[in-house]
Amino acid sequence: MKKKILFIDRDGTLILEPETDQQVDSLEKLTFYPGVFRWLSQIAAELEFELVMVTNQDGLGTASFPESSFWPAHKKMLEALKNEGIEFSSIHIDRSFPAENSPFRKPGTAMLDRYFNDGVDLGQSYVIGDRETDVELATNLGAKGIFLSDQTSEKAVLCTPNWEDIYRFLKNQARKAVVQRKTTETQIKVALNLDGNGKAAIKTGLGFFDHMLEQIAKHGGIDLRIEANADLYVDEHHCVEDVALALGAAFHKALGQKKGITRYGFLLPMDDCLAQLAIDFGGRPWLVWDVDFKRERIGDVPTEMWMHFFKSFSDEAKCNLNIKAEGTNEHHKIEAVFKAFAKSISMAIKKTGNNQIPSTKGVL
Repeated sequence: MKKKILFIDRDGTLILEPETDQQVDSLEKLTFYPGVFRWLSQIAAELEFELVMVTNQDGLGTASFPESSFWPAHKKMLEALKNEGIEFSSIHIDRSFPAENSPFRKPGTAMLDRYFNDGVDLGQSYVIGDRETDVELATNLGAKGIFLSDQTSEKAVLCTPNWEDIYRFLKNQARKAVVQRKTTETQIKVALNLDGNGKAAIKTGLGFFDHMLEQIAKHGGIDLRIEANADLYVDEHHCVEDVALALGAAFHKALGQKKGITRYGFLLPMDDCLAQLAIDFGGRPWLVWDVDFKRERIGDVPTEMWMHFFKSFSDEAKCNLNIKAEGTNEHHKIEAVFKAFAKSISMAIKKTGNNQIPSTKGVL
């Protein structure tokens, strides 16, 4: 799972800068930004961001100001924040001299090179600061900028002088994921929004498969876009399997740590058919499949592929699926399964509001 990071400026963002000299070089000058304790601690506790401090200020001393004069205030700040559950995994303070045009000084990214790797999702990360250079840093990182100011910035996704606004903005972000899977047999792209409203744009080259996938979006209340180019001249196997793998990976990515979700969901009747489907996004893949088809194909998809679809989804979404369906109409039978799957997903991903991971283990 890729990390999402909040790159947070120090002076003017966590603490206030004295109007006299803009230098927090003594304990007497240490004043915290209003609301930072309450709202940043809630961000740290409830949301899935790693906190990293990035500042151009003289927090640990420069050629102009000795380190010893700044260290007590900086240390006191970190201790006070830690007491409120706010801890930084890394602290990056530019001390280049001279500062002009230094690649280490914001908005330069030289001191943040380690974050340009596959383990960090910069596209879902943010830079929070009170200067335009902070917003520019976000752009240079490929992240998003939050401008803590009563001024505006065209490049920022949020401009506000209040930490409460930042908390609510971050908390209300839709759970989204984009997954691309490329092999010599298929090229798949899945875009998923768990907090959507049922919009679907599906194009796999298999009409009946598209129809089933649309059920997931419509009845699951999610937005889903799938584009697939596959070797259908061989058969349907690779297309159905790889779409399922990419879709499962997208769910796993969008759910993140699964804080505050219901976790479980189940079932659905459709005309002559009854589909019973239970799902558990508990982190362990498993499939129980009790569906028997009397026909070799439904539309342009072999019926043997449906079990394979759900097995592949379970493997990548790291969920348990228990599926049973009975009835006389084969079209209705598999459609009931997909609709039950969608309704189960809708129930399982629903937010409970308690922001806890739904497991006694503390992790899913």
